[in-house]
Amino acid sequence: MNRPHRNPRSPGRRSRSLTLVLAAALAAPLTWAAPAAARETYPFRDPGLSVDARVDDLLGRLTLDEKISLLHQYQPAIPRLGIGRFKTGTEALHGVAWSTDIHNSGAVVTAKGTVFPQSVGLGATWDPALLKKIGSAVGDEARGYNSENPDVWGLQLWAPVVNLLRDPRWGRNEEGYSEDPLLTGLLATAYGHGMQGDDPDRLKTAPVLKHYMANNNEIRRDQTSSGLRPRVKKEYDEVPFEIPLSRDAATGIMTSYNLVNGRPATVTPDAGDLVRSWTDRTLFNVTDAGAPNNIVNSQKYYPDLASGDAAIVKAGVDSFTTDDTNSSITVNAIKDALSRGLLAEADVDRAARNILSIRVRLGEFDPGGGPYGKITKDAVDSPAHRALAREAAAEQMVLLKNKGGALPLSSGKVAVVGPLSDTLYTDWYSGSLPYRVTPLDGIRKRAASVASSEGVDRIALKDVSTGKYIAGGTGSGAVLRTGPASASDATAQFDVFDWGQGVVTLRSAANGKTVGRYNWGDTFANDQDQPNGWFVQQMFKLEKQDDGAYLLRYAGYEKAYDWADPAKTYVKAQDDGTLVLTAKDGASRFAKDVVSSGVESAVKAVTGADSAVVVVGSMPFINGREDHDRTTMALAEGQSELIKAVRKANPNTVVVVENSYPTTLNWEQENVPAILWTSHAGAETGNALASILFGDESPSGKLPQTWYRSEAQLPDILDYDIIKSDRTYQYFKGKPLYPFGYGLSYTTFRYGKPRLSSHSVGSDGTVTITVPVTNTGRKAGDEVVQLYTHQRTSRVKQPLQKLRAFDKVHVAPGKTVTAKLRLNASDLAIWDVTRNKWTVERSRQDLLIGSSSADIRQHTTLNVRGERIPDRDLSAVTRAADFDDQNGVQLVDETKVKGDAVAGAANSWLKFADADLGRSTGTITARVAGTSATTIQVRLDRPDGPVAGTLNVPSTGDEYTYKEISAALRNVRGDHDVYLVFNGETRLSTFSLTR
Repeated sequence: MNRPHRNPRSPGRRSRSLTLVLAAALAAPLTWAAPAAARETYPFRDPGLSVDARVDDLLGRLTLDEKISLLHQYQPAIPRLGIGRFKTGTEALHGVAWSTDIHNSGAVVTAKGTVFPQSVGLGATWDPALLKKIGSAVGDEARGYNSENPDVWGLQLWAPVVNLLRDPRWGRNEEGYSEDPLLTGLLATAYGHGMQGDDPDRLKTAPVLKHYMANNNEIRRDQTSSGLRPRVKKEYDEVPFEIPLSRDAATGIMTSYNLVNGRPATVTPDAGDLVRSWTDRTLFNVTDAGAPNNIVNSQKYYPDLASGDAAIVKAGVDSFTTDDTNSSITVNAIKDALSRGLLAEADVDRAARNILSIRVRLGEFDPGGGPYGKITKDAVDSPAHRALAREAAAEQMVLLKNKGGALPLSSGKVAVVGPLSDTLYTDWYSGSLPYRVTPLDGIRKRAASVASSEGVDRIALKDVSTGKYIAGGTGSGAVLRTGPASASDATAQFDVFDWGQGVVTLRSAANGKTVGRYNWGDTFANDQDQPNGWFVQQMFKLEKQDDGAYLLRYAGYEKAYDWADPAKTYVKAQDDGTLVLTAKDGASRFAKDVVSSGVESAVKAVTGADSAVVVVGSMPFINGREDHDRTTMALAEGQSELIKAVRKANPNTVVVVENSYPTTLNWEQENVPAILWTSHAGAETGNALASILFGDESPSGKLPQTWYRSEAQLPDILDYDIIKSDRTYQYFKGKPLYPFGYGLSYTTFRYGKPRLSSHSVGSDGTVTITVPVTNTGRKAGDEVVQLYTHQRTSRVKQPLQKLRAFDKVHVAPGKTVTAKLRLNASDLAIWDVTRNKWTVERSRQDLLIGSSSADIRQHTTLNVRGERIPDRDLSAVTRAADFDDQNGVQLVDETKVKGDAVAGAANSWLKFADADLGRSTGTITARVAGTSATTIQVRLDRPDGPVAGTLNVPSTGDEYTYKEISAALRNVRGDHDVYLVFNGETRLSTFSLTR
């Protein structure tokens, strides 16, 4: 699930429960029993009938009110038919994470089962077979929880996330697999197949793909529009949704919060047509949390909820995730829409049919719950799942640098230091860890001798005006207040963890708990295991003043929003010792006593050690998460200084970066012998890390996205046109820090000459490429053999290279195995905007085979017998959105229901290349809309080329009211690039040039 920006003081699932509720607090399961006749008599309970026949029978037995009741996330029981409650949306991104409790106002209930590596880590495995195993384990654990309490743990799982990682600043980078659509699609397919199970008709669980679509920025995400020109939409953003749906690996989509081309994704027409065209299976689509209300409130797209909800249903979305457990708001809006003629009963029937189809396939109405009904809670955190988690944690680690054989380590004296060395963090979409093996724990099992230090300062804060220190509580209340008169008092000491840009967290030495502010009041307490909650309330800034004193600024995330009180962000110690928030001019001034230096402690630990391992990285609730984007990819400043000090004290330094996104490690790459990356990989992180560091396994992870040298190499985060802005490895022309697909090994591989089944292929043909891969080192290892293509000639701008296939092979020392790569010529198709169809062009394709996108080991060519795209025929009605290039225009919604248009502004333009204007073209006719009068010039060959005609655009009174206008053209003949140059604000839907 996701959550829109809203005031946490208003009624809301997450606003009421900012701390995680443990799975032990599960509500009691249903106690009523369905009537025996209802269970046995009705055809919808007969597993011998087809799914469609059973759905037809059940739907025909429901009243209209009962059908409407199914459209909300919390579907009520229908006792007269023996039907129980059904709840959509258990989060299961990398393990069963959490769900919500209808018996407790939708409060979050957190699972305590197997937590696999974050999705971006799973992406680094490049291993679909492993992903299927993990998906199957997740499906089993979801079934186990469901068997215990179906009211809380529904079997429709909201995972995987297939949004592409086109910008590493995205706050939710941890949730996606890759910046590449093929890799993402194949991994999502494997995960989905695992979650669904192998039965052809019944489902273990019902995976839902998130978030359709182009959801790759967080700030004000319910109000920003992702501009997708047709080629970007078709060739990039749609692909990771289409692959798993077309391969029957998902049962629906969740629409995203953002707008796409000016239309809220909540009412995308794709949900009802395009998405469903990708599969013969019935899909059950859902909204994101609170999104139905957004289209009336923050987006102001429809005037009232009845109009908005009607549009959602008619668009092809079946279920409303909104208003927490209160389904009456949705039910009443749907009834209002029916009474006003905005919906027909057939629309409700269609949505209810989609919902019931999945419920039937889940075995809900089968005797014993169907083939997966016997799975119990014993599946959760089983030994087999622990072993699988360890395997996944090791396989996703990526060796970024290894100079001079710094790794593997010998089993001598190893120093393990750093703020992440002795802890494991979970994220918003993680379950609770049932046990923890930290990096320090794992290394202690392997090294002969271990020294350690977290490398963080321990400080005490003294109120300058009273001389009293802030102290953490030790009892159940653990409330902070001033009191001790000495920094030597353990309750007055706090460990400072630096997360960058001045943000720190404080861990109390009194009880080892993190300090924060709770219940939206003025109380500060030290009672949390780690920073957490929807709005993270454990963040502070220590602001040094000119006289050396410090102000303690509260930096909780809710202060980022305009409904918060910006005047009260500083801590004041009151006369009674309690701490409250106040304005800056009323803040207490504190002296910061450094009880012990983190850098000095770390340096002492690493001095004389055979090797130093520095574990640094991110805190997922702070550095990257839902509703917040990053402005920097750098390590926290204090962490960088720690690495430099350790490297100076011990030349044999290994840096382990444990985070969820590409990081700018420029200094480290130049100066540190070895660097290893891991995502936040779950309870087995320490064991997996030790197995890699000490050489029990050779690292095989490959980066699933480009690591840039700085933010300066990236365009604005809201620029979704990867083609024009040269985004991702496909189009990026700069030099990255680490390229897409990169990752080192403890062994070396030699690639032999590739053999093609054919060197020429038709547009519907297939070619198989085999490549011998020899292990030329002394250790066994896995290699990901990657196939990229580059099309030499094309009507349009082509990617520099594009991943087409990969094969992960295991090779013993001195042995050779054959990697097999399959390339369908149809996969080389581009979206031809001149004819609105997929087209395989006639061209020579470079086949680039290598260990990464930048490490190409073998090269060959393939002749593709496709077609030449003919010159544009602008005498046909042409959509303005089907441009070849643009400057300064926006893609917008043609109508609120469907279609794209273009909104121009002064000096903006559209380019339509390679137009055949014939011997003479005399008129331009266009459909325009807008509230102001302006002109559109027709120019040839350049934006400032010869003027061939001018459209006088009137005000139509409304941006959705279109008028057809015409203008004469002169000297328009032959082949030209045609430019439409806007001189003011207007919308252009279509145009044609007629002879």
